[in-house]
Amino acid sequence: MNRTSADFSGEHALLASLVREAGALALSYFRRGPAQWTKGGGDPVSEADIAVDSLLRERLLDAFPGYGWLSEETEDDPGRLDRDRVWIVDPIDGTRAFLEGRPEFAVAAALVAGRRPVCGCVFNPATGEFFEAVRGGGARLNGETIRVAGRTGFAGARLLATARTVRRAIETANAAPAAWDAVNSVAYRMALVARGRYDATLSLGPKSDWDLAAADLIVAEAGGLATDRDGVAYAYNGPAARQPSLIAANPALHKALVEAVARIG
Repeated sequence: MNRTSADFSGEHALLASLVREAGALALSYFRRGPAQWTKGGGDPVSEADIAVDSLLRERLLDAFPGYGWLSEETEDDPGRLDRDRVWIVDPIDGTRAFLEGRPEFAVAAALVAGRRPVCGCVFNPATGEFFEAVRGGGARLNGETIRVAGRTGFAGARLLATARTVRRAIETANAAPAAWDAVNSVAYRMALVARGRYDATLSLGPKSDWDLAAADLIVAEAGGLATDRDGVAYAYNGPAARQPSLIAANPALHKALVEAVARIG
């Protein structure tokens, strides 16, 4: 049975409340010199990431003990693969920006059922932007309904992208975007596309499930598409919890971007 937004209203209500609390906790460390170190791959992590992860894990799993858990800051438990419903969390997406004192980070959390997100929240506590969505129920920013922008071509588009290959794809299309901007948090970038502040975001490098799941749903419920570079929709909670790339935009611009990226190989 295809479940509607009402089916996950209880999970979403708790998730939204806890993500707000987690955002406040993250903000209490922001620009205050939290302890930090480097983990595998050279990525930074801080005591704030760990504190937020612990808060969300304990409270969500206490409320729904039968659900699985996947987080950037928790050792992976393969048992999640046997669960249909899994919380997928990035305690602080954009840790580098967080540690540098830039307001470009977010708490991102989603519930995935059947390998697709059914409710999700992306909260930037430094700017006060709280994005949320439930499958079939639309997307909202601070309680107000949001929609992706309607631009269908590259000319004049506002893009969140930095990769040289992405620039080359747009140049191949002989287009001149109005803006190229960079934001550290992938989830926040996608949320900014969902609200229509930017027309698209692109990243041709691999991403983790926790970078994408919550914002994927928010983009979709705002009328957009988020897929890999080939236009293939994401399936979450796989063994590797990785996705190959990202293109997010309204359907017409998304199609144009997929085609432009394909032309450069």
